[in-house]
Amino acid sequence: MTTRYELSRKELTELLDGEPKYRVDQVWHGLYSQCKEPHEITNVPKQLRIAFSELLPAALTLVRETEADNGATVKQLWSLPDGLLVESVLMHYRHRSTVCVSSQAGCAMGCSFCATGQVGFDRNLTTGEIVEQVIRSSQRAGDKRIDNIVFMGMGEPLANFQSVWSAVTRINSDMGIGARHITMSTVGVVPGIKRLANEELPINLAVSLHSANDQTRNKIAPINKTYPLRELADSLQFYMRQKTRRISFEWAMIEGINDSDTDAKQLASYSLPLRAHVNLIPLNSTPGYQTRGTDPKRILEFRDLLESLGVNATVRNTRGSDIDAACGQLRAEQQVVLKTRRSAKSS
Repeated sequence: MTTRYELSRKELTELLDGEPKYRVDQVWHGLYSQCKEPHEITNVPKQLRIAFSELLPAALTLVRETEADNGATVKQLWSLPDGLLVESVLMHYRHRSTVCVSSQAGCAMGCSFCATGQVGFDRNLTTGEIVEQVIRSSQRAGDKRIDNIVFMGMGEPLANFQSVWSAVTRINSDMGIGARHITMSTVGVVPGIKRLANEELPINLAVSLHSANDQTRNKIAPINKTYPLRELADSLQFYMRQKTRRISFEWAMIEGINDSDTDAKQLASYSLPLRAHVNLIPLNSTPGYQTRGTDPKRILEFRDLLESLGVNATVRNTRGSDIDAACGQLRAEQQVVLKTRRSAKSS
């Protein structure tokens, strides 16, 4: 069954064959520019609105919505047509609103401290399922315009490149969100980085680095065994030559793992040739990773040392950690329960 946001504009044109040509523009503009439900597109005949809704249902069904930060952070749990669950997060700031979207149901990267990686991988999301997260968040935001999209939810975006990039182009061209306000996060999928470098839109790239030492990073982010730090750096140099865009490194601060002076010096040596900005992220707790996060005082010391070495570094203000909506915490909890039950039955 084809869902509402899966259709390309060409496919919509074919679906509306026999209607006046301007009808495609009306429907497309209503769905994407205005983020309306079909029944709300009032410049389209009522019968067509009804038929469109019935023929092309939405892919996402809201299971649960949780708020934090006095309503400024909203985590939404979605059920997909096959019953799998994903989460997205809407974050309102003083002068902007950001949506953190998922690109996969689960994740195969296996990063030790990430709740999604602890759950495992189910499947890639389709273009429509990704775009619809943004549409639904825009509807939820009401009068507040969505300014930024970050692919930092569940999954590794560059492991689902085709669907993710199709979603990016639609979010950019049809929803009107500028390329420089779209950020792709990756744990270091080198072929995906190179492919991204050759695409036309100059979006932002954030790399979940977490260690600049191969032995440590092999444990934190197992993909490093396939694409070690030297190979990752080469791909990032290529990206910078192609895009002339600054990259950023995400660094979850883990006590006794990556927060020593030596770690800071290794990070500086790795970052400076790439002119990368470093985001230091207080570790958010997850059920499958018991190592403590770095003390806040030590995080500031780590930042100060980086800056003394010439690195541009900031400490991220964590949002939504009390509702498991912060970095590394998304795991679609009800899906975890279902997997546990299935595992128990099979044994």
